[in-house]
Amino acid sequence: MFSEIAPRYDLLNRLLSFGVDRRWRMAAVREALEDNPRRLLDVATGTGDVALLVKAVSPGTEVIGMDFSPEMIAIARQKARQTGAAGLYFVPGDAMEMQFPDEFFQALTVAFGFRNFHDYERGLAEFYRVLTPGGRAVILEFPPPPDGWFGRVYKVYFDRVLPFLGGMISKKPEAYRYLPETVERFPKPEDFRKMMEAAGFRTRYRLLSGGIAAIFVGVKDARG
Repeated sequence: MFSEIAPRYDLLNRLLSFGVDRRWRMAAVREALEDNPRRLLDVATGTGDVALLVKAVSPGTEVIGMDFSPEMIAIARQKARQTGAAGLYFVPGDAMEMQFPDEFFQALTVAFGFRNFHDYERGLAEFYRVLTPGGRAVILEFPPPPDGWFGRVYKVYFDRVLPFLGGMISKKPEAYRYLPETVERFPKPEDFRKMMEAAGFRTRYRLLSGGIAAIFVGVKDARG
């Protein structure tokens, strides 16, 4: 499904979020770069937006973007070649069983991909494993719609308007019907914070744009 929508993935992200996804990604990148990591992994990198942004903000950081979709990786590599940035790599991989050694990265990001994991606990355990002591995992995600009138309006857009527009432009309506379903299944922010803490992280989060998105920051205990 993700391979099929890869060619119009970036366009749809901009259109369907009215461009605000750029600000969300930048906020997540700044959190990830807080401690000036030497090496960063961007999980579920897609077409590489976050990995490329990390490299633009912190040229000295080595960045590896990983995704299970070859079509997404191909687009990310093409975008990387256009920038000419050194120390930026895109590789195929499974977030449930990553090929990297223990304590290999000082920081890790995942933007709007974590909710697609079939096993959240296993994904968090893998994040914890590949991070160095004191390393940080930054997860940018769509939590379930917030309470109140704003949440109700947003839910109508997310459940009805977004799937219609996304399906019409991408020609893959099933992909954009899938999106609201994964958001509804995702834990509420406080519940997900507790899940990250159970995996060993010291965790905090903040809501963005009235609760449409959230950034979760988990720091691995400095003792490992």
